[in-house]
Amino acid sequence: MAAATLAQFRPDKATVIAFGCSVALLLVGAIAQPSFLSLNYLVQQLQIASFLGVVATGMMLVILLGHIDLSVPWAIGIGGMMATAATSFFGAGTEWFAIPFGILCGMAVGLVNGIGVAYLRAPSMIFTLGVNAVAQGLMVYHTGGFAPPDDAIPLMRELAVGRLIPGIPNPLLIWIVVGAGTVFMLTRTTLGRRIYAVGNKERAVFLSGVDARLVVLICFVISGACAAACGVLLAGWANRSYQAMGDVYLLPSIAAVVLGGANVLGGKGTYLGTVAGVILITLLQSILSVVQPQQIFLQFGITVSAEAVRQIAFGIVIIGMLLIYGRERGLSR
Repeated sequence: MAAATLAQFRPDKATVIAFGCSVALLLVGAIAQPSFLSLNYLVQQLQIASFLGVVATGMMLVILLGHIDLSVPWAIGIGGMMATAATSFFGAGTEWFAIPFGILCGMAVGLVNGIGVAYLRAPSMIFTLGVNAVAQGLMVYHTGGFAPPDDAIPLMRELAVGRLIPGIPNPLLIWIVVGAGTVFMLTRTTLGRRIYAVGNKERAVFLSGVDARLVVLICFVISGACAAACGVLLAGWANRSYQAMGDVYLLPSIAAVVLGGANVLGGKGTYLGTVAGVILITLLQSILSVVQPQQIFLQFGITVSAEAVRQIAFGIVIIGMLLIYGRERGLSR
């Protein structure tokens, strides 16, 4: 057990590269803007990274199985919108139920995904994409296509912008707690060992008498819960929920996990690697917003938005890591 725990914190080649790239980005940013190396900036970046870190935690578990969860954008939306709407649904005095209700709704999305992938044997990429579209339709119906009228409750705002411990943002504390629980599960529980086993050879796990389908179901439910928790934090951050609040987290959450060394075909990955990937992606987004590489395209008469540049960068990362790990898996067989 101790060896498994240490393995989660032992930096492999991909993790070292991710952390090294993060340091390089900080140095590049410091050249463009010296405040990049200030303590306030670093804490701010960790606070921003915490939102992505919570989502990437659930995404990592699904990727360890060799699957993918494309319902993350609107699982985030459902979590935020249902949390802010809980008081309207259940009446005054039920504010305490707002956050659990939002997370439960996200878990429901994960449950549907898990049933479809694990028990109906549907391809995770197609099924979760369909669930994401259904979730989007439900939220558009709920809001009438307009911005939700409900504001975040005080507790949601405190969780998103407050500081229980001076100098440490609450979202960072939440990410630490979620990460510690995930590491414990992966290293000290039977479920954790089975997650890696299913990712390496699901058929062998099934033939050994283990219900591999239940493992897949649980991981998708956790992924839905993590996405909804991010939605709750985002709603508290903005003091309201809004349409498409989770769209910008899909590619970054996948990219963060694979940048950290997780095998996109399953069975390999550490939480330390995911942390490294999250920090790298957050700094990359920050650097791109400051450097504005779209101006380079503009010199050649090509107009492209900053968001397009970010999406292209994330897509290249995912494709590159898929080719690298896919080739490694193919050569090992």
